[in-house]
Amino acid sequence: MAHDFMAAAAALREELSARRRDFHRNPELGFEVQRSARIVAEELGALGLEVQTGVGKSGVVGILEGAAAGPTVLYRADMDALPIQEANSADYISQVPGKMHACGHDGHMTIALGIAKVLSGQRDSLRGRVKFVFQPAEEIGQGASAMVADGVLQAPAPDISLGIHLWNDLEVGNVSVVDGPTMSGAGMFEITVTGKGGHGAMPHQTADPIVCSAQMILALQTIVSRNVDPLDLVVITVGKLEAGSARNIIPQTATFSGSYRLFREETRAMVKRRIAEVAEGTAAAMGCRAEVDFGIGIGAVMNDAAVAGRARDVFSRCGDAISVVSQPWMASEDVGILMEGSPSAFLLVGSANHKRQLDFPHHHPRFDFDEEALPLSVGMMSALIADYLGVSA
Repeated sequence: MAHDFMAAAAALREELSARRRDFHRNPELGFEVQRSARIVAEELGALGLEVQTGVGKSGVVGILEGAAAGPTVLYRADMDALPIQEANSADYISQVPGKMHACGHDGHMTIALGIAKVLSGQRDSLRGRVKFVFQPAEEIGQGASAMVADGVLQAPAPDISLGIHLWNDLEVGNVSVVDGPTMSGAGMFEITVTGKGGHGAMPHQTADPIVCSAQMILALQTIVSRNVDPLDLVVITVGKLEAGSARNIIPQTATFSGSYRLFREETRAMVKRRIAEVAEGTAAAMGCRAEVDFGIGIGAVMNDAAVAGRARDVFSRCGDAISVVSQPWMASEDVGILMEGSPSAFLLVGSANHKRQLDFPHHHPRFDFDEEALPLSVGMMSALIADYLGVSA
């Protein structure tokens, strides 16, 4: 049975925009996504889905049952925002000081609800079910594992897992579908440098942890340039540095933290070892001491070639508005934890519009996206899910 999913999604354009803007005005961080989760649960319930709340602390699961037996397709959307003060001027900017949807998760929730609405209208034609997973705490890399610990991959277990990320490195109308690794694995580190504080006018009496930290931060980049195979891909970024209380005091300690990203798990041990060696060696050379703490790492997001190929085939039948490209990215996602154990694909959907200056990067105070990506995403992902459940586009 054929169905025009793109037309069904286009008919929801205004509703999708309004829903996304409401989420955008009311961002929530980490696991504290109570308002978003409540709205999601109410919307899924109104569509007749079986709803479970409080999964992984604050996640929501909705199951859309088809009319006949068939596979279970898991579709994941994340819900949390970032601790950023928004610098945009649109009438839907964040109303919560210091919090902002600067990565598109407001769009992800909206798209998943749109897919649920489109597919619920085809319930009598579906063979199988869709398991919608709305996940908290993606930005801190803890939400997927929390939901798995609460049994999200059971009763029913997924046969196929899908998800998307709106992506401002791609112009709206493009979608990146990659075979194999599509988003990098990641790990976090925090380094505390302890020296000897003193007067800013008498540095010879001190062991300056700020200068030592600066040398470490620069030296960490040599891991990428001198320890990693040039044909491998690794990024090391320091994003936070804290030290001192006054301009004329050399402090006792300095702390900085950052992340490393990679595609090959075989590289992880070497990168962690060299971070520790660079930190401890630099500290010793400058009369300081370094303590290195590594947080929990996440693996790369790996697409199953068969699922990715099926996505390309379905999207080719969704009209000329969609152009398929293939490019992996160094950004990281914990969605791979939800996709372990089932054939899966995580797709990056273009959301930038350069002419309208909707092209600031993710995690930027002026991040925003072209809302035309909302109906496009709803249409093509509805078509892909339905293709697995016996309804062709």
